[in-house]
Amino acid sequence: MVKKKFIVFLFLFINFFGICYSETEPYSKLENDIAKNLRCLICQGQSIYDSNSEFALSMRIYIKDKIDRGHSKDQIYNMLVKKYGQWIVYDPGYSKKTFLLWFIPILFFLLGGAIIYLRIYKSKKI
Repeated sequence: MVKKKFIVFLFLFINFFGICYSETEPYSKLENDIAKNLRCLICQGQSIYDSNSEFALSMRIYIKDKIDRGHSKDQIYNMLVKKYGQWIVYDPGYSKKTFLLWFIPILFFLLGGAIIYLRIYKSKKI
């Protein structure tokens, strides 16, 4: 009789903490990863993951809905970029439109290195 009570208690205890744990984390890892990479259009300095604005909350619901319907991460990003523009994504990726965004820092780095090299080379010649 004691074993039955203990087993029932253990079963209820595990289920109770399983329910509490699932309620504290309403979003999956994929939903959180997507939300961290999207800019809140209301806050503009925060990601959707960090923001509590109505826009951010509706975007979290939108992301969850799209994941539940079987859309991939890239499909969700593509839909949001089409609707809100490339600015909504923190990591825009490589494309013809973002080529200069990725190329200019490399160009400045190489140009700065060339200037430093030439100054050192000229100072050694004198």
